[in-house]
Amino acid sequence: MELNTIKPAEGSKRQRRRVGRGIGSGLGKTAGRGHKGQKSRAGGYHKVGFEGGQMPLQRRLPKRGFKSASLKYNAEITLTDLERLGAAEVDLLSLKQAGLVGQLAKVVKVIKTGELTRAVVLKGVGATAGAKAVIEAAGGSVA
Repeated sequence: MELNTIKPAEGSKRQRRRVGRGIGSGLGKTAGRGHKGQKSRAGGYHKVGFEGGQMPLQRRLPKRGFKSASLKYNAEITLTDLERLGAAEVDLLSLKQAGLVGQLAKVVKVIKTGELTRAVVLKGVGATAGAKAVIEAAGGSVA
């Protein structure tokens, strides 16, 4: 084997398509684009969802619903979650570490779902009126 005899493997290289180079090439005249029309022209194409001037589907359908961007910063936990957590003092950091609220949460509120038997002190965590009554009845407090 010598350097001047080295060739790439058979079939590993393909010639690039040279369009518009006369009849003999097989890709002359219209260069594989068919005849006339928007798709045959340079730079002639349309945006996604364009329906030839007809009102597109995404504009024919009614708008519906709304999702607040601030929802990802708000979280809620239940009295059952507090009972299961088993901590005497509960704050935002302890709830994040326990995996009860998301890492992005900034505002947490306790809602009245389930039962609470142990005394729990909430620090920097809100509670609904019903949940607050249950927490205080169990000997805890909401700071």
